[in-house]
Amino acid sequence: MASSLESAASTVQRLAVLLSAGVSPTAAWGYLDEPLDLEELARGSDAWRGVAAAWRVATDSGAPLAGALRDYARSLRALAAVEREIASALAGPKATARMVMLLPVVGVLFGMLLGFNTLGVLFTTLPGIGCLVVGGGLLGAAALWNRRLVRSAQPGELTPGLRSELVAIALGGGGSVEAAVASVDSALDRYGLSSRDDVDGVIALSVRAGVPAAELLRSEAEESRRSSAAAATQKASVLAVTLMLPLGLCILPAFMVLGVVPLLIAVVSSTVGSF
Repeated sequence: MASSLESAASTVQRLAVLLSAGVSPTAAWGYLDEPLDLEELARGSDAWRGVAAAWRVATDSGAPLAGALRDYARSLRALAAVEREIASALAGPKATARMVMLLPVVGVLFGMLLGFNTLGVLFTTLPGIGCLVVGGGLLGAAALWNRRLVRSAQPGELTPGLRSELVAIALGGGGSVEAAVASVDSALDRYGLSSRDDVDGVIALSVRAGVPAAELLRSEAEESRRSSAAAATQKASVLAVTLMLPLGLCILPAFMVLGVVPLLIAVVSSTVGSF
């Protein structure tokens, strides 16, 4: 299934083509398979709210809408590539966490395959119920811990480079830098988006160097996306190590409590009962 970023990129590209062919901006939405407007976009994901912000910025600044949308579609595709890199980097640690959570269940099933009623011990004896409570608590703590670790490895900013990209689009309208920044900040605030891009620093550099700010801003946006991907990959590699903590401190003890101890109780009970 295509991600929200990829879906948004495809939609924005289609809109750009329609506008280039002479279709009016209002009518262009109606030709889509699932017509949308800015208010609907504002209630969607960050990617779709970014589309709404880009549309608003291009409209308010007088930038050529088709060209602005093509630029933003390119930006969304770059973000989608970052998203895929992050998902790929996190796939291994997530799979490991899910697999080790099954260890206690494997222990119980192993005891039953050996012919011992480990489930009966867990649910019908006081020591077994104690093991069930302790083991269940350990598994619950491990699950919460794993989720928190995985969540901490997710990127903090879902649309890196957004502010730089939007200011570059706004400058395409031919207005002043101050008006472009104000238009972008207004659109970001309106659609509940945030960005840590150092747009002011890039603009100051363009003034000192005497070069157009738009290209520098697009370069900054690309660098922000690359940095976000690199940071996420590094977090994922650290996650593979930190996931060993709940494994050693929660899951392995839960395996002993739920899988080994009931098996020992069942063995002792059957041995004593045979005399």
